[in-house]
Amino acid sequence: MTMLQTVERSALATVRRGLSLTPEFRRGIAGTLALAVVATVGKIIVPIAVQQTIDTGLRNATPDLAYIRGAVAICAVAVLLTALAGYLMNVRLYKATEASLATLRVRGFRHVHDLSVLTQNTERRGAMVSRVTGDVDQISTFMQFGGLMIIVAGGQLVVASVLMLVYSWQLTMLVWACFLPLMVALPRFQRWLSGAYTQVRERTGDMLGAVSESVVGAQVIRAYGVEDRTAERIDAAIGANYAAQSRAQKIVATVFPLTEVVSALAIAGVVLLGVRLGLDGGISQGQLVAFLFLITLFVSPLQVATEVLNDAQNAIAGWRRILGVLETPADVADPGPAGVELPRGPISVRFEGVEFAYPGGKPVLREIDLEIPPRSRIAVVGETGSGKTTFAKLLTRLMDPTAGRVLVDGHDLRDVRFSSLRERIVMVPQDGFLFEGTLAENIRFGRPSATDDEILLGLTELGLADWLEGLPAGLATQVGQRGESLSAGERQLVALARAYLADPDLLLLDEATSAVDPATEVRLARALEGVTRGRTAVSIAHRLSTAEAADEVLVFDRGRVVQRGPHAELVARPGVYADLHASWVSAARS
Repeated sequence: MTMLQTVERSALATVRRGLSLTPEFRRGIAGTLALAVVATVGKIIVPIAVQQTIDTGLRNATPDLAYIRGAVAICAVAVLLTALAGYLMNVRLYKATEASLATLRVRGFRHVHDLSVLTQNTERRGAMVSRVTGDVDQISTFMQFGGLMIIVAGGQLVVASVLMLVYSWQLTMLVWACFLPLMVALPRFQRWLSGAYTQVRERTGDMLGAVSESVVGAQVIRAYGVEDRTAERIDAAIGANYAAQSRAQKIVATVFPLTEVVSALAIAGVVLLGVRLGLDGGISQGQLVAFLFLITLFVSPLQVATEVLNDAQNAIAGWRRILGVLETPADVADPGPAGVELPRGPISVRFEGVEFAYPGGKPVLREIDLEIPPRSRIAVVGETGSGKTTFAKLLTRLMDPTAGRVLVDGHDLRDVRFSSLRERIVMVPQDGFLFEGTLAENIRFGRPSATDDEILLGLTELGLADWLEGLPAGLATQVGQRGESLSAGERQLVALARAYLADPDLLLLDEATSAVDPATEVRLARALEGVTRGRTAVSIAHRLSTAEAADEVLVFDRGRVVQRGPHAELVARPGVYADLHASWVSAARS
C-alpha cells in the first residue's frame, strides 16, 4: 500500500498546478504566443488569394495575369513568413519545455530523497522511478507536440470561423450546427480518457516495478528455480498494462472516426447550400471555393483535438502521478538555514521517551530513555524484530519518532540541518551498497574532495593496504553494478573506508561484520578498530566479538531496552543477554 499522495483534481487544475511548478515554461510564453498568432493568421492567406483570383483575376473574359501574379507572389511571401513563424515557435516551445521538465525531474528526484525510508518503502522502486522518468516523458511528448497543436489549432479555429462569417453567415451556421454536438460530447470523452490513462500510467509503473525486481533479484530467482513463477508475474503485469492501453485506445478510436463523418457531412451541406446561395447571388464563386478551403482549416483543429486528446490525457495522468510525489509531505524534512549547525567534537546522544510505530501497526519501540556518552562504544543486540534497526534509523534520522525526542548534543535531531547531521553522524549499512564505478569513486563518497593519496593513506591507517594491493587495478578497480564485482565482505570494507574518510563524530554500524569469511572478518575487525577510535560508535551486532569489544551493551527485547551494561556483567546474570550469549557460543562450537 503506497503512502504517496493521490490528490484528485480536474484536468485543468492538474495542468495549472503542474505549470506553477515549472516557471521556465511560462518564461517567454508571450513571444511564443505571438509567433503562434502569426503562424495561424498566415494560414488564411491561401483561401483569400484563391477567392480574389477567381472573383477578380478571372472575372473578365480575359484573365488579369498581372493581378494573379501579384496575388500569387503575396501568397508565397505569406506562406514563407508563416513557415518561419512556425519554426521559431517550435524552437522556443521545445527549449522552454525541456528546461521546465528538467526542473520537474530534478524536483521529483530530490523530493524522493527528502521522503523518509518508511514512505519510500511503501512504493515499489520501479514504480517510483517511473513517476519521475516515464511519467515526465509523457508530459514532454504532449508539451512539445500536443501543447503546440492546441495553441495553433485553437487560433486556427477562431480565425477560420471569423473569415467564414465574412463570406457567408448561413454556411458558417451550417458548419457549426454539424460540429456543435461533437464539441459538446468531447468533455465526456475527455473524462473517460482521463480515467483510462490514469490506469495506463499506474499499470506502466507496476510493469516497470515487476521487471526491475526480476533484474535485480535474478540470482535469487535462479537459485530457487522460480523463473516460471517470475515470468508469470511479469506477464501478468505486462498483460495488465496492455489491457489498460487497449481500453484507452478504444475510446480514442471511437472519437476520431466521428470527426471524419461530421466533416464529410459539413462539406456536403456547404456544397449543396452554397450552390443554392450562389444561384440567388448570395455568395460568389470565389467565396464558395474559399469557403471550402476554410472548412478544411476549421475541421483540422477538431481532428487534431481528438488526436491530441490521447496525448493530453496520458500527460495529465503522468502529471497527477509526479504531483503525487511532489505533494507527499517530506515527513523527515530538512530545517534548512533555520536549523542548528552542530560544532565538530565529541558527540553525545539522548533518547527521551521515544516510541515508534509503523502506520496501522503496533509500536515497535516503547519508552526508550537512555543516554550514550561521548566517545563510547555501544553494541546493540537483540532477537530479530526487537527494534534494533528502527533504533538505528531514528538515531540517523532516516525516520522520526512518533513520540519523544532524539537529542544530539542537547539538540532535537528534527532541528539539526541535514548538512550538519550527515557530516557528524554516518551510518554504515548492512549491505555495504556501492555505486557503479571505481573503488576510489566509491570511497570518495565519504569526502568528495579527497585525493587518491588521501584515500591510500586512509586505507593504510585502517590496515587495508595489503587488501588493496591484491585488487587487479588498485583504486581504479571497477566494482561493478551495486558492487557485485566484490565479495560481501569486501563491500563492507569499502563502506568502512568511506565512513573513515568522512571522519564523523558518531558512527553507526548496522551489522557491519555479518556474513563474511574468517580472513575478511579479521580485516574488518582491524578496520573497525581504526574507524571507531576516538569517536562515539554504535554497532548493531549479531556477532559475539562485537559485543565483547564494546564499552556497553544495549539489549533490546520487544521494542524495549531490557538490559544495559558491560558484556562481562550482563553475561554473568540471567536474562535476555545471557540467553543470546549462550546461543552465540553454541553456534560457534557447532
